[in-house]
Amino acid sequence: MKSDQPLYQRTGFLFLGILLVSFNLRPSITAVGPLIPMIREDLDLSNGWAGFLTTLPLLTFATFSLFSAAIGKRLGNARAIFYALLLLLFGTIIRVQGGPDILFIGTGLTGIGIVICNVLLIPLIKNRMPQKIGLVTASYTTGMTLFAAIASGISAPMAIDLGLGWRGSLLTWVVLLVLVLLIWFPQLKWKTPERQTENDLPKINVWKSRLAWEVSMFMGVQSLLFFTIIAWLPDMMIDRGLSAVEAGVLVSLMQIVGLTGSFLAPIIATRFKDQVGVVWVLGIMYLIGFSSLFIHELWINYLGLTLVGLGLGSSISLAYTLIGLRTRHEKTTASLSGMSQSTGYYLAALGPLLFGIAFDIFADWNLLIWLMLICSVLFIYFGSKSGRSIQI
Repeated sequence: MKSDQPLYQRTGFLFLGILLVSFNLRPSITAVGPLIPMIREDLDLSNGWAGFLTTLPLLTFATFSLFSAAIGKRLGNARAIFYALLLLLFGTIIRVQGGPDILFIGTGLTGIGIVICNVLLIPLIKNRMPQKIGLVTASYTTGMTLFAAIASGISAPMAIDLGLGWRGSLLTWVVLLVLVLLIWFPQLKWKTPERQTENDLPKINVWKSRLAWEVSMFMGVQSLLFFTIIAWLPDMMIDRGLSAVEAGVLVSLMQIVGLTGSFLAPIIATRFKDQVGVVWVLGIMYLIGFSSLFIHELWINYLGLTLVGLGLGSSISLAYTLIGLRTRHEKTTASLSGMSQSTGYYLAALGPLLFGIAFDIFADWNLLIWLMLICSVLFIYFGSKSGRSIQI
């Protein structure tokens, strides 16, 4: 039996579009890690500048998180997401066309496109699919994690085995971007419904809330863990004897392990009165997993990185879930989302850059492990504060 609804209003078609958008929100970042040795050699970059290549998208995430909600309000969330995808496509194409300057400019543009999608998908889901927020959010974060893993795993093989080089490897993601633009285009016909009356809602300044800062710091620490280890683990494992392809596959498998946590974390977390226990379990997994990297036995490293991967997948979903659980009203949720992603990504941006500079000076991979362990302790601290059953 055919539906009388236009295609863009059908739940299944919208769900497909959201999934395809999520598939495009990490490859332009995670595909870079395994290619850093090639990029560094080809463009004669220092380790600090190579680290900045991964840091730059995070800086754009942090900055444009502050403006994404206003962009969505002006254009409508669906239209703003479409334009953001176009910007992501443009940045992906131009960043492989020249030297370091063009590479950094294009990378910055991809970061702007990604963060607009990142911020606006959450209110779009809440508005268009209010009865399926948990399932759609879990699917969205799982799709993001899945393609982050795929990009890490296939970028080096495409560059080396297929002879595409690092430029061709990064450029192949244009195909997926064109596909999502075609699928998302019908959503431009969606008319934004009348805004809900806000006169009766309390005016809350999340920037003055201690709990909001704790949630934001939790978002930042988990992001710092993810982006730093994704950027530098391949190089570290290459130094321990793996090939570039093997190191990329290892990082990919680590993220694939996290898919289970990414999907289940929101479902499990919402079944408890508070989420402190969940945070402690993930934090202990991080401490054990990262500590295993001090031992130069690959099989021990693989076991430890399995725990790390499960933690990484769970952490991002848990962070998104806490934003909703710690707020009473939709308006406050949107404000906290913008604040936590902005301040959180500024903090996360420090990780790859500072370690790259430190490694240039000391040339010691143990510094990466210690940085991850310190952040794991901070993860537990801020997560325990954010996980309490209180609201802004």
